[in-house]
Amino acid sequence: MMSKSKQLADRFREVILNGKWVAYTNIKEQLADISWQQATQKINPLHSIAELTFHLHYFIEGTIEVFEGRDLTIRDKYSWDMPAIASEETWQNLLERLYSNSEKYATHVEALSDEQLNNNFVRQEYGSYERNIQGMIEHSYYHFGQIVLIKKMILQSQTSAKVNRN
Repeated sequence: MMSKSKQLADRFREVILNGKWVAYTNIKEQLADISWQQATQKINPLHSIAELTFHLHYFIEGTIEVFEGRDLTIRDKYSWDMPAIASEETWQNLLERLYSNSEKYATHVEALSDEQLNNNFVRQEYGSYERNIQGMIEHSYYHFGQIVLIKKMILQSQTSAKVNRN
């Protein structure tokens, strides 16, 4: 029987890195063909794909710090403070950090015992490790849905612009 921590780690990997079970796709697959220009394109009042990607990575990276014995230093109010992306290289660096840290996050989750999953995450008011990991999975799916919809809107607007030029 698969451990609870392994199940959670696999569910997390599914949404970000390699799954197809819930949405028939995953974040990595959806971002693979997005250029930095598309990623930073704003469709008001929505966040850009790049902002959503940064936001997810911000929380993943900050939680890894806790898994590694450091303090929880991330704050919601800073989770949208994305540095400017003005090149394909900068965009690809963000993606690589997201994927690398997502695997690191999942590896940390896998290593947790059932007892550790039940322990408080940093403080009692934050709930258990398991609750926070489940929350990270849900948070990732929530923003994944936004990424997919915004991508469709961007591609549709580009298709319409090409048709109008012809």
